Amino acid sequence: MESKRAQNSKEKKIRRKEVLEKKKAIDDTIKKAAAVKDHLASFPPFCQYNRNGLSVYLESGSGDQLSSLIKKYIQNLLKANMEGMYGSEWPMEEKVKRREMIAPEARYIFVREFPNSTPDEKSLKADEKAGGDRLAGFVHYRFIVEEDVPVVYVYELQLESCAQGKGLGKFLMQLIELIARKNQVGAVMLTVQKTNVAAMNFYMNKLRYVVSSISPSRVDPLIGAEKSYEILCKAFDTEAKIRLEESNETNLAMRNGTTQGLGAK
Repeated sequence: MESKRAQNSKEKKIRRKEVLEKKKAIDDTIKKAAAVKDHLASFPPFCQYNRNGLSVYLESGSGDQLSSLIKKYIQNLLKANMEGMYGSEWPMEEKVKRREMIAPEARYIFVREFPNSTPDEKSLKADEKAGGDRLAGFVHYRFIVEEDVPVVYVYELQLESCAQGKGLGKFLMQLIELIARKNQVGAVMLTVQKTNVAAMNFYMNKLRYVVSSISPSRVDPLIGAEKSYEILCKAFDTEAKIRLEESNETNLAMRNGTTQGLGAK
């Protein structure tokens, strides 16, 4: 008869093997998604947007292939849209964003106006033309792992003032969610400044995102009160919901393997 020690050792090996296999599966998911050159190719209907007086088309890009004009455009739009939100934190945050901008793992969706679109004075600036039709905004996203869940993390969704309030932001986030599902990741996540009340309302009320269980305010309310941001999430499957949306107690129980049969709320 097998001893208790031998049985425990065998069970540990089995669990270790399961953990390693799961980690490999997650890594493979991320690598496969990141290897796709053009995520827009899978969604032809989403490559153009013609509504509410706005006529634009979308194109893909990556952080390690940005032209100098595109880099300058991104920096300028970020400064215009976000400097006021960050306040005194902006100089340091701007440096971080410049590094993030050109990372090889950074993926982009650029919004360009059709040639016959009526430009405003601001969009006629040479640096905002950025080597092609006028840019009206961009999305910077990446495939990463959060709490052992492969996710799409939206680093930036930035639009020119002339492209705001016309449904384009919702359209782009729906596209990101389609890309996430197509590449079999568990959730879409993003960070929002608390001072950006319009963005918080947009994501939480219009798009039904929730404050993630890994957001500082939920990890520790005292620490969260000192932080200037929240991490939001929309999960697509039960495991992602448990790990990224449920309480910390639930997450801990799941890590310890004690939540068998537990469904998402």
